Parts: sequence; C-alpha cells; structure tokens
Amino acid sequence: MTRVLHRVLILALIICLPALMPPLALAQTMPRQLRVIDTPSDGGGSLTVLWAPSANDTATAKYQILVHEGGLPSDPTAWKVVAEFPANTRYVRESKSAWWTREGDPNDHLFLIKNGKGLEIKSGQPYAVTVASVNGQERLIAPPVVASAEANWMNWNQVNNLVLALMFGAIVFYAINLAKRKDIFLRRIPGLDAVDEAIGRATELGKPVLYMTGAHDLHDPSTIAAAVILGRVAKKAASYETELLVPHREPITMAVCQEITKQAYMEAGKPDLFKDDANFFITSDQFSYTAAVDGIMLRRKPAANFFMGSYFAESLLLTETGASTGAIQIAGTDSDHQLPFFVTTCDYTLIGEELYAASAYLSKEPVQIGTLRGQDLGKAFILGVIGIGTLLATVAVLTGNGWAQPLLDLFKDLK
Repeated sequence: MTRVLHRVLILALIICLPALMPPLALAQTMPRQLRVIDTPSDGGGSLTVLWAPSANDTATAKYQILVHEGGLPSDPTAWKVVAEFPANTRYVRESKSAWWTREGDPNDHLFLIKNGKGLEIKSGQPYAVTVASVNGQERLIAPPVVASAEANWMNWNQVNNLVLALMFGAIVFYAINLAKRKDIFLRRIPGLDAVDEAIGRATELGKPVLYMTGAHDLHDPSTIAAAVILGRVAKKAASYETELLVPHREPITMAVCQEITKQAYMEAGKPDLFKDDANFFITSDQFSYTAAVDGIMLRRKPAANFFMGSYFAESLLLTETGASTGAIQIAGTDSDHQLPFFVTTCDYTLIGEELYAASAYLSKEPVQIGTLRGQDLGKAFILGVIGIGTLLATVAVLTGNGWAQPLLDLFKDLK
C-alpha cells in the first residue's frame, strides 16, 4: 500500500511541476523580415518601415527606429534614433490608410518616417533604415535597408472618391438624357410661382422691382444661383416694361449681373428699355449697404423685393423695411441662420436647395432639369449608403468581429 502511495505522489509531482516552476523568459530576437519602401500614394518625403511580429512583443520590450542619411554609415554610432515605442504597438491593421493600399500582413509592425525631430526626408535621396529590438540592457539590430522616397502621381487612397464621382456623373448624364425624352415631374415651389405675380403687381402700380444678390461674391454658389434667377426676373420685367433696380455690394458681381440683365432684355425683345445703371454698386460695407437699400425702399417704394443669395445680420433690417412699405417680398437663401427672419418677414421663402432648383424650375430646360434629377438621385444614394452603413456597423459591433470593416472603409473619408 505504501509503495502505491509513493507512486501516486511522484506522478502528481510530475504533473504539477510545470505549474510550480517560474515562467521561462523567451530569448530576445532581432527584428525579422525588415522592409523599407517609399510610402505609397503620397507626395514624397516619407518612408514606410515594415517588419514581422515577434513572440517578444510585450509592453516592456521596445522597438527603436534608426535612420542614417545618405546610405549605410561607416561608423555604427552615426545611427540616429528617430522613434522608440512599446513592442506591442504600431501594426499594419491599425494604419489609417485605406485597406486596398496597405502594404504587408495586417499583423506586421508598421512605422512611417516623416520630416521632423531634426530629420528631413528628401525625395530621391537614399536613407539607411533599421529597427532595433530593446529589452532591458539587451539590444539587437536588424540588417539595415537603404531606400529613398519618391513623389507619386496617383493617390490610390482616394480612388473610392474617383469611383463615386464617376458614378454620380453617369447618373447625371442618364437623367439629362431622360429629361430630353420625357417630362420629369418637379415639385411645385410657391415662391417661384409668385415671381410673375410680384412683377405683375409692380407693373400695375407703376413701381419698380428691387432685386438683391446677397452678401457674397461669385465664389459662393448661392450668389451664382441668385444671378441666374435675376436673368428670369429681368426678362419678365422687360416684357412688362417694369423698372428694375439691382443694388450691389461687390463690383465683379455687378459687372456679371449687368450682362445677365442686358441679355434678358434682348431675349424679351426690349433692348431699348435696358439701362446700364439698373445694376449699381453702393458699398462693400455691410451696414452702409443696408442703410442705403433701406433708403431706396422708403424713397422709391418698390412693389416687389427679391432677396436671393447669402445674408447675415442685415437680412431682418432689409426685410422689415420692405414689409413696412407694403411690397411683396420673396427671399431665397441657404444661410440657415437667417431663414427664420426671412420666413417671418417675407411673403415667400425659398429654403436651401429650392434656391438652386429655381433656375431649372423657371427655365424648364431639359439639361437643367436632368441635372437636378441626377443630384436628387445622388443624394438618395448617399442617404441609402449612410443607412446601410449604420446597420452594418451596428451588426458588426454586436457580433464582435470586423467582417463589415472593408465595406465600411469604401465609404470612409469621402470628399
């Protein structure tokens, strides 16, 4: 019995012995499979360093990136340490670049050498780069690699933007072609339907029409939309032989609007009624311009006031004065912070996108209507992508894996 008990104790000791012994420290190894390449899809001035992971990649161990300008150094002390970080960080899978341009295995280490900290990466100049594995006093250095940075013609990280832009362009061309073959429904916009009513009322009362293009210059899309609508208003005013007043805050916008107005009078068959001073410059100062236009409203008492384009604090001062004279007022702006003032003081207001749709709505031209329909289809596509992406991201989080990430990255960083 004693002999059997001894055998059982020995067997138990053999089984438990590994658990009772302290863990064996892994031998330090030098970084393996080191690669140094020109960073893809950049403008030069950057190198990408890649190397394989190791079993020693712990928080206590570190990696050092060593660089020498001009090739391999003859003196080992000439190496310059440009970065040092814990060995369990900086992986390819954590890179912010698109997954379709990432180099190396997702579990490889990755480090980007850029300008800074006394180092300047010049395109076309060779640099010797190596990686050192540091654990306590032990330091092992991988065989160095010489590489140089180059500027790239194509940024493949943004190729998703190119694909979507081409898709959007194809949708617009399809919509234009469709608009040429059949009528496309446009939702009724009361503010634009009231343009003829406002100009007709001014004609009946024998009073002028006052039109403003906003506070910005022609770099602002809302000013361009206001100038396009001016052409329609001027043509209708010319056909009714009604005086048109267009005060401006920006000289170049005034010059462009003069030509638009002149062309409108010619299209209406009334070139003799066109006046060069129908468009006139007042001042670029916000409140000086506002005071001057308020004075015009009080002296000339126009029967119809149009406020198109972008506006700031002057919006309420202008529209309140216009309302006090009894004029019909139509506003259109994408300045959302001014919309409440226009809505409360004007008879009709074009809100945001309606301002840009006005040109197509008034002209009924197939090209403009098709472009408008193409834009709407593009917006519907983007809204659908947002909804599907939100659903996929939620499901991926709930299931705890990253199977949806490649698809979500396709629509990340869109511009």
